[in-house]
Parts: sequence; structure tokens; C-alpha cells
Amino acid sequence: MLLHQPISRITFGAIAAEEIDEVIHTLGRQKAAAAEETDVVIQHIGQTKASVHAQKPCVIYRMVVTSNKKRDGGVQWIKTPDLELLLESSGLRFSEGQKQMFTPKNPGKVGMYVCGVTAYDLSHIGHARVYVSFDVLFRYLKHLEYEVCYVRNVTDVDDKIIARANELGEDPLSLSRRYFDEFRCDMSYLHCISPSVEPRVSDHMPQIIDMIKQILDNGCAYRVDGDVYFSVDKFPEYGRLSGRKLEDNRAGERVTVDSRKRNPADFALWKSTKEGEPFWESPWGPGRPGWHIECSAMSAAYLGYSFDIHGGGVDLVFPHHENEIAQSCVACNKSNISYWMHNGFVNIDNEKMSKSLGNFFTIRQVIDLYHPLAVRLFLMGTHYRSPINYSNEQLESASDRVFYIYQTLHDCEEVLSQHHKAHCKDNIPPATRTCIDKFHNDFEISMLDDLHTPVVLAAMSDPLKTINDLLHTRQGKKEELRIQSLSALEEEIKSVLSVLGLMPTSYAEVLQQLREKALKRAGLQEDEVSQKIEQRTSARKNKEYERSDAIRKELAEVGIALMDGPKGTFWRPTVPLALQEHEVNSS
Repeated sequence: MLLHQPISRITFGAIAAEEIDEVIHTLGRQKAAAAEETDVVIQHIGQTKASVHAQKPCVIYRMVVTSNKKRDGGVQWIKTPDLELLLESSGLRFSEGQKQMFTPKNPGKVGMYVCGVTAYDLSHIGHARVYVSFDVLFRYLKHLEYEVCYVRNVTDVDDKIIARANELGEDPLSLSRRYFDEFRCDMSYLHCISPSVEPRVSDHMPQIIDMIKQILDNGCAYRVDGDVYFSVDKFPEYGRLSGRKLEDNRAGERVTVDSRKRNPADFALWKSTKEGEPFWESPWGPGRPGWHIECSAMSAAYLGYSFDIHGGGVDLVFPHHENEIAQSCVACNKSNISYWMHNGFVNIDNEKMSKSLGNFFTIRQVIDLYHPLAVRLFLMGTHYRSPINYSNEQLESASDRVFYIYQTLHDCEEVLSQHHKAHCKDNIPPATRTCIDKFHNDFEISMLDDLHTPVVLAAMSDPLKTINDLLHTRQGKKEELRIQSLSALEEEIKSVLSVLGLMPTSYAEVLQQLREKALKRAGLQEDEVSQKIEQRTSARKNKEYERSDAIRKELAEVGIALMDGPKGTFWRPTVPLALQEHEVNSS
């Protein structure tokens, strides 16, 4: 294993333990060539968790390098792009998935394609899971200082769009544009950064038609009455992503059997026009593309046939991504995608989300009652590859957690605003430094190990508790260098929240929005809660403690917690009492 560039910037790495000596040896050769005397110390921080498929865990390390060519000596960490990130890939050689070291094809640059929405209705919570997951990856790659080209397509030509447009008496492309605009609003609410490019199918007909021509010229497709079908029998490696065999693909299970197909598993590249449908001219007559070809053509248009990451929901492994591979490889024998990444399903109360079961929720329905940042935190609270269970209990818990995070940081910000914000990172107590270092290390280790966001969110508890101790306890208020500690802790937490896409523009604003959502779920108005607080205060003055407790419990049952403080009683959102009890009983 070779280091691709000299020491440059701070980073962590992951490497098999037996390879560390080789890295040190290689570094030594590089520095010797530069006539520098260099000391290298490997600081072991931790190790990744072995996955079901990984042969062994990797050591997480940092290198402390001291060179006599630096006047001030000093410490730097080594930049080794091929050692930075482990990803679980549904790769072509690993039909069940395999954790692999991430190595981009072009050093310092990453090409990533994620299958976008078919825009014919409001997006649902399953869409939110996909695009929050890949937004986290996008953000983290940028955090590692990669230059990322993130392409996410827009399907605006599809059977479902045409059917919905006919139902509403609307032009299909107009309907698709309208719902895509709604999707972009949803993504903005969820703090998802816009991709580098969002190509639409309707704008890329020349590229799609050219690819179909190439597949036909290579003898892997055939024409039938104006339709063009891909012949899976012409691609012996069909099934290498999903692990399925052709004999497993029984006819009629997914779509109506077309007797014109040579093999029931053959799929449409081009569909001849039908009355009332949009169409484009092609060498095979007027029509429109099949679903699968669009992603092959548009990913090639913006990233080339060989790029780093292709992602989507696990439901796309077969047939969509399997068919993409077949098309792209036949069109260009140099087609190669290094990492196939898929997020898990969303279940509703432990049942798979499905329109037919009536347990289907749009993003708008969810964020009407829960703050979008609470929804984002909820989605990140389960590892992206695992199924996630959507329930009111989970959303309430996530809402409670984000309120605690932002209230803590808001309180911290108010105290710091009364002092000079600048601080020297070295001028903080050892206990604070230990807390910050542990959190930073947990963040880097967990994110490098296939984006383990649940571990990062859990690790945030210690620095948040330390801030609250410094703010509110007698001992904390007396701590030496208290303001410096608060400033350093806040800075570290904000840095991590920014990478995770959980950093709001204003703590006060988001806290007020969280209160408003809690009142809506409780079916109460602010003045009604204020009246209850006054009634309870009066009861306590009159020593009517049973009545006082009953009022507190009445509000707690609907998710309103009364807090008694030096300045009187105030309220904050909380998990409704029944859900708290259910959680205790379940555990």
C-alpha cells in the first residue's frame, strides 16, 4: 500500500493492523528522499466494528509526524485518501455486501449518482430515508475535503406519471415539474443539500437514444413492433449485483408477461407511443424510454461510464440496478462502478410501509406534526443500511432529543454572548479536553466506519451533559476556565452537527417551532398551557398538592412538561406520558 501524497492536512484513517509498518516504511522513504529527519508515532484510537461480511476489523489510527525541517517542530496528521473511509458495498464481487476501503478513481474527487424520484405525487417518508442517507454521505465526503460531483436524476417520463396526469387531466411533464418542485421543498425542509446536478429524463433523449443504438449495435437488444428490448441472455453476468439467477426470475411475478419477449426477464429500453402519451422521435419510431435506461444514460453523461458510488434504496437492487449494470456494460465495456450503496426499508409500526396496507405517510404529513430536523435525526438514529421502524413513539423521542440539543446550545450561546467568544484551545481544563477529544474521535471513527450515525448521536450526550453541568450546577459555575470550556465544547458540537446536516440557522427559532409542533400534537394553544400553569401555581400556593400534581400529569400525558425554576414555572415539549411508559415496558 502506497501513500499517494505527502503530509498535508488533518485526517483519521483506517487500516489493517499488519499494514501499519508498511505505511511507516513508505513514509520514511518519502521523507528520506526529501532529506528530512522524521519521527513517526502511530496513535491507536480504536477500531471499526467487524460487519457480518467483513473478514476483520480495521484499526483507526492517526499519525503524529515531527520533522526537523519545521522550525517549530509540530504535529501533523497524514493525508491518505485510500485509508479514509470504509463503505459497505453491494459490490459486483460481493452479492451479499462487503465492507471495503473507499478509494476514489481520481484522487481527491468523487463521482456519486443516486436514483431520484419519479415525480407524480408528494414524496413519502421512504424517499426521505434515501435522500437523507445520501445527503449525510455527500456532506461527509465534503468534510473529508473531497471534491464531489453528486448527480441525482429526476424521472419525469414514466407510466405512473402518465396515469396520474390522465387522471387529473394535466400535461404529464407539467405535473411532473409541479411535484418535483414540491420534492425540492421537502428536501430543503430536511436540510438536504442540493446535488451538483439534477438531470431530467425529458432533457436527455439524445443521450438515451444514443445508448440504445449502441446496445443494439452490440447485438444485445432486439426490436419488436416499435419497442426495443434488452436481451438478458446476451449478458452472461446478469444477476451479479443481486445474486439472482435467471431461472429465479419467474415470469409474471412483477409485470404482465409479454409474449413477444424472447426471455420473460428481458426489459424495455424503448416503448412505442400509445395514444394520449408524450413521445419523442427515434430510429425505431415515436415513443419514450423504459425506466432503467435513463439512469445508465444520465450517469454516463455527467460522470462517465466509470465512477465511484451509485446509490438508492434496497428495493432498487433488483431489477433496476441489475438492469443498469447490464445496459451500461453492454454499451461500454469499460463501464465500472466501484461502490453500490443501498439504504434499508422504512417499516411502519413494524410492518413494511405500503399504500395497500394504508400505512403510507408523505413527508408533508409527517412534518406537519414533527419538526423536519427531528425527522432528520430520527432517520439518522438507525444505521442507513438497516430497516427503520417509523412510529409516533420514535418521532416523539427524536423531537425530545433535538429540543434538548438546541436548548443546551441556546443556553450556552446566551452565556457566551456575555463574554469574548475567542478562546485558546490549549487553555482549557484537562477534563474538558478529554471530553472533546473523545467525542471527536468517536465521531471520526464512527463516520469512517460506514457512516455509523447512531453512534455519533449517542456520543454527543457527554459533551452536552458537560455543557449543562457548567451552565446550571453550583460546581460547574465555579469551574476554572468555565467560559473557555463552554466555547470549546460548543464549537466541537456545532462542527459535528454541521456535518450531519443538523445545524439550524437559529436555536431560538427552531426551539419555538418545536414548541408549536408539540402544541399542535397536544391539541392545545399557548394561552391554554399558560392558564394551566397559573392554575397549578395557585394550587401550590394553597397547598392543594393533589390538584397541582393532577394538572402536571394532565399536561404530561399530551407531551407538555412543566419545569419549575428560580424564575417560575415554564413548559417544554416532552414525550407523552403513555409513550414513555410504553417505552419502559418494552425495554
